[in-house]
Amino acid sequence: MSKTVKQTSDAFSIPAFDATAVTDQVREFTEKGVAQSKEAYAKIKDQAEAAQKTLETTFETAQSNGAALSLKALAALRANTEASFAHIEALIGVKSFGEVIELQSAFVRKQAEAISGQAKEFQAVASKAVEEISAPVKSAVEKAIKDVKVA
Repeated sequence: MSKTVKQTSDAFSIPAFDATAVTDQVREFTEKGVAQSKEAYAKIKDQAEAAQKTLETTFETAQSNGAALSLKALAALRANTEASFAHIEALIGVKSFGEVIELQSAFVRKQAEAISGQAKEFQAVASKAVEEISAPVKSAVEKAIKDVKVA
């Protein structure tokens, strides 16, 4: 056969197709995809569980701090009510208008100091509550950002 005929026949011939090579490549690609999917699922599952624990902790902390704030408010209300009743009892026993003015000004001064102290205590409890409630969320967000940067 001449060289030209051989080149022409080679140009139009169909190369042999090896199906096992393609099958092996598809299998390898599929197995790799499944492994990556499992890994991604495991990460998502871990992050969801961590988020759930963070939310549970945050809600429990919020509930306990809400109760502490309520107790502090009730204690202040009780103290103010008792002081008002004591003042009324003292006013009942006065004998002159001068005593009324003296008792009233002393009561107002004492109540202003008490309310100022109660406000400071309430603010301290509220600040503590905010810190305790936000701490788990802050750490969870920082961890999530760190995990995203690593990935």
